[in-house]
Amino acid sequence: MVIREDITHQSNFRATNHFNNWLKENKLIGICGVDTRQITHLLREKGSINAAIVHKKNGVFNLKNISKKRSKWNGIKGCDLTQYVTREKKIYWNQTTWIKMKKYGKNKKKKFHIIAIDYGAKNNILRNLASLGCKITVVPSKTSAKNIFQKMPDGIFLSNGPGDPAATGKFSVPLIKEILKKNIPTFGICLGHQMLALALGAKTKKMHLGHRGANHPVLETNTGKVIITVQNHGFEVIENSLPKNARVSYKSLFDGSVEGIELKNKPVFSVQYHPEASPGPHDHLLLFKKFYKLIEKNA
Repeated sequence: MVIREDITHQSNFRATNHFNNWLKENKLIGICGVDTRQITHLLREKGSINAAIVHKKNGVFNLKNISKKRSKWNGIKGCDLTQYVTREKKIYWNQTTWIKMKKYGKNKKKKFHIIAIDYGAKNNILRNLASLGCKITVVPSKTSAKNIFQKMPDGIFLSNGPGDPAATGKFSVPLIKEILKKNIPTFGICLGHQMLALALGAKTKKMHLGHRGANHPVLETNTGKVIITVQNHGFEVIENSLPKNARVSYKSLFDGSVEGIELKNKPVFSVQYHPEASPGPHDHLLLFKKFYKLIEKNA
């Protein structure tokens, strides 16, 4: 957490803890008194760069040594970070989205069975899946194809997650290729979108400037409509590496990068952005309904 001003005492009546204490409890690094506008300008011109936050009580620093360590860090390229955030065991998810005055609900309908492969799935994605009225089984990222097919899924969801898609793809791509052979309706978000592209034979690359935060305009290519999205990714699918049976369904209006694909011959699609973002615009929550309709059609 990098901020310009010092952290003040909480003023909101709902606050139960000081922000500084919360950072410590969650083992997160924070620094204040930084010219964040200058950092923004630097990143805009040079792209993602290595940086270090260092603290010493005596205020004496070996800058040469710190700079050397910083320069040697290779970033997340080549790193499979899903291993740190995936669930260790399968779970059944039934919590639905927030309803005013009723809070989170519980799904009691189980018309279809959706298996969500967990690369670091956000809870609100799982809530939106449960809100479709389906049984949701969340499985670890390295679950075998045999194990998944034994559960008789009507649909497969490929979740979001951190890290380099090429690294995660070493174990996930063979699984997704098996899923594609079965013609099971499949929906991917963020890392799941990149995993699908890799399974189709496409390639991914590190972006010069990642997409972070809200208010990212995206073009729906078949209608010409513009939707506002929330995004959080530093890798992208290389458009000209996609196979002929894959259509680019969404494109970023910032840099033209691929924001969604769908297959012409299978009930399979994915998006790079987060339609479930909370907080954030909900322009495309309808993608979950699209997934449901594909399951219904192919059941």
